[in-house]
Amino acid sequence: MRRVTAYKYLELIILLDVALMGIVNVISGKIIQVSIFTLSAASLLIPITYIFGDVLTEVYGYKQARRATWFLFSITVLSAIIYQLVVFLPAAPGFEANEAYSLVLGQVPRIVIGGWAALFTGQFANDFILAKLKLLTNGKYLWVRTIGSTIVGQFFDTTSFYIIALANVIPTGLLIRAILSGWFLKVFIEIVMTPVTYYVVGKLKKSEKEDYFDKNTNFNPFTR
Repeated sequence: MRRVTAYKYLELIILLDVALMGIVNVISGKIIQVSIFTLSAASLLIPITYIFGDVLTEVYGYKQARRATWFLFSITVLSAIIYQLVVFLPAAPGFEANEAYSLVLGQVPRIVIGGWAALFTGQFANDFILAKLKLLTNGKYLWVRTIGSTIVGQFFDTTSFYIIALANVIPTGLLIRAILSGWFLKVFIEIVMTPVTYYVVGKLKKSEKEDYFDKNTNFNPFTR
């Protein structure tokens, strides 16, 4: 039987990951221009949540990453429900910012569902691929695992969101370009952040005295 370990930083990492997802939910409605790319501001932060997933899976194992993903999914559902309830509440006399508040935080149901599907499919695919690659590489070539898992995870994330949220809303050609642009940019951010991932993973493994291999893990996302 595997020993029960009291980790020093696990809960902090999960907390930071959940907090970052809360920020993503708020800024997703801001459309920005980055060079030739037109995209949601959230696209710049979403890859960071995948790096958190990489760190959790690499150091602590798939089970802990799965736990974090369910926390993330729950916070997105709860946030969307609360935002909608507040939007529906009548504004007080003299409160002139109600329209702006509703515009920013009131979300179209398709976009909300698209975001949920993107998080669920993308994050679990990312963590699964990384855990399996770690076994195949015997713990070597971390960059192969982080980038490889991101390529797969962000493909599911980006395609799920755009197809559910924007199919038949924008022209098909534009939809395909948006998917490819978002996918490319997210993977690019992962590649750029690889040295940081190496540093954090190395420090955590040394501090926690943990380097988990998912040899007997049940990868079903719906189990504990």
